[in-house]
Amino acid sequence: MNNKQDQSQTATRPNDKEGELLFPLLHSARVLEDRMENAFEAIGLSSAKYGVLAQLAEAGEPLPLSELAARLSCVRSNMTQLVDRLEGDGFVRRVNDPSDRRVVRAELTDLGRGQAHAGAQQLAGMQAEFAALLSPSDREALVRVLSALP
Repeated sequence: MNNKQDQSQTATRPNDKEGELLFPLLHSARVLEDRMENAFEAIGLSSAKYGVLAQLAEAGEPLPLSELAARLSCVRSNMTQLVDRLEGDGFVRRVNDPSDRRVVRAELTDLGRGQAHAGAQQLAGMQAEFAALLSPSDREALVRVLSALP
């Protein structure tokens, strides 16, 4: 192999240990995300739907769609579509804001409150299952490593 080929290989394939961290981390994140989606799917949710239900349950009151979008770091149009689906499922209903007619709020239904609780149980089970795979010192190290990410 000539020098030009050596440089090409080095540029496309990291050969140091630092370069080998990113892909396993991304793979693990995808595996965990797939497991989480499957757990939520088993109870008729997705992680996005659960996120909205959890925010509404935590707030304990109807929230404006713009606030939900901000809390979940998504654009308002996506939140509108997501609330449309949740409303179709019977998990939320839209209510008018008593102080501003232009604002629409999402409110949990009783069925939605139950789904939020079921989703929280699924998530807690997944977290416990994942934590059981790691020793206490490995969990501490993982928290330390992930906390270092920007």
